[in-house]
Amino acid sequence: MNNLNLAQKVKDLRNRKGISQENLAEESGLSLRTIQRIENNETVPRGDTLKRLSIALGTSPDEIVDWKIQEDQNYLTLMSLSALGFLFFPLLGIIIPLTMWIFKKDKLKNVNELGKSMLNFQISWTLLLFLYYICILTGVFGGVLGGVLSDWNFGIVTMFIPLIILYVLNFIVTIYNTIRVYNKKSFKYRPALRILR
Repeated sequence: MNNLNLAQKVKDLRNRKGISQENLAEESGLSLRTIQRIENNETVPRGDTLKRLSIALGTSPDEIVDWKIQEDQNYLTLMSLSALGFLFFPLLGIIIPLTMWIFKKDKLKNVNELGKSMLNFQISWTLLLFLYYICILTGVFGGVLGGVLSDWNFGIVTMFIPLIILYVLNFIVTIYNTIRVYNKKSFKYRPALRILR
């Protein structure tokens, strides 16, 4: 097992139990410095230290040592579909995947990469959508199209065409990538600004 994963597992188990490093040191009979060194990946608990730690955390030594990032294809698929929240309210396309990403980014394989890619796309899409709304409200859009298409009446229907295109693009990109995630293929959320790296 990777020592970094072991350090993360100890920290994760302690946080789940809702206790501080001081409390864990007290419950396990280990020094605070030992707990800090284990969680900072400066030392690997063995033998009696591992046994005391596992008892204090309410788990087994094997669970601490054998912990590894799990795979959950259903979670990845659901996370990818969660971006469809934009259909109800644009910010839901960011908030729902962000919440799912935060809770599982270090616990499930590929969640971190998928989350960053999805969020970059959804944030970019939402910024473009709000930029379009600002252009509509300030009259910039009407002025530009009015100058280019002087003999064509700029109506409300024409104003909604870019909105429809934006929504259809987001829907297609989300569904396309959800299918790719479900089939365990690489995903491509594009076009997107690289906000999260």
